[in-house]
Amino acid sequence: MGLLTIGAFAKASRLSPKALRLYDELGLLTPARVDPVTGYRLYAPEQLDQARLVAWLRRLGMPLARIQHVRTLEAGPAAREIRAFWAQAEADTAARRDLATFLIHHLSREDPTMCPTAMPLEIRYAALSDTGLVRESNQDAAYAGSRLLAVADGCGSGGAPASAAAIDALKHLETDGVPAGNLLDLLEDAVGQAERAVHGVAGTSSSSEDTGTTLTAMLWTGSQLALVHIGDSRVYLLRDGELFQITHDHTMVQSMVDEGRLSPEEAASHPQRSLLVRALGHGADATPELRLHDAQRGDRYLLCSDGLSTVVPTEEIRRVLFETDEPERAVRELIVLANASGGPDNVSCVVAHVMKSGQ
Repeated sequence: MGLLTIGAFAKASRLSPKALRLYDELGLLTPARVDPVTGYRLYAPEQLDQARLVAWLRRLGMPLARIQHVRTLEAGPAAREIRAFWAQAEADTAARRDLATFLIHHLSREDPTMCPTAMPLEIRYAALSDTGLVRESNQDAAYAGSRLLAVADGCGSGGAPASAAAIDALKHLETDGVPAGNLLDLLEDAVGQAERAVHGVAGTSSSSEDTGTTLTAMLWTGSQLALVHIGDSRVYLLRDGELFQITHDHTMVQSMVDEGRLSPEEAASHPQRSLLVRALGHGADATPELRLHDAQRGDRYLLCSDGLSTVVPTEEIRRVLFETDEPERAVRELIVLANASGGPDNVSCVVAHVMKSGQ
């Protein structure tokens, strides 16, 4: 079979002539020959497989620059790259789905703080932070109040003031009213204030570029907990005796697990398991996760820094939350467990129990 005209090649590859001209200009799919007189592009039949691959990848929404990279790979590495791209696409879709759910739920109920409940609820809470057995100073910060629960894990030379500043920037939520219909905006504004506070601290540090902090906080709104999460601190929910991790770690290693490049077992011992891809300061993405959780009587929430989650098995965390009726005792027991496991990092815990109002 001889060379194909651009029209014939477009029909066979299911790419439009306009797209083929663009891909030629970008060096993504170069014609086998260009007629020197007419300028017509001519393609070889053996180019069809590559053209169809480009068409399929565009259907996936893959950017042209990444398609160019995939085309340079052998079949195995190309398949892994596509798997990694799709894992990220699914994660992005999940994040947008969470936001859509938040908005639908929020707007349909107009104002979460004003919603009547059949059983008025309140929380009992406690917070505790410990240096651990290895570190010389504590860069964590933890806070628990009647409305705000928060944990921050600082990093870099200014980590301690950065984590404290991030939580301090949220403390006005303890007393400020939540305007009707504006909970989402309130949370985003609070994160913006925390980010500016961290940058302010970093600006006074001798090594400002490495200063940053995680931030994981929950705002109690009467029958719901609104979550803001950036980094690798975590929130666990114990409900009906079962423990759920309701945050997603924003780390490079977790991204590799999501993309199928690492197994969870490999991730646990990976030397870069604490490398953050989202944080306040530290030159990282500061985009927060925002979620809204309907609370139930008997729920128990744990916010913790990775000084707990990396060394204490989840079954032990579940046991403490399940067996311990007082939040103050629970945070103490969890920190004892972290230190009994070597205490390699600062450890902070906030525990909140949801109960019937006045109980």
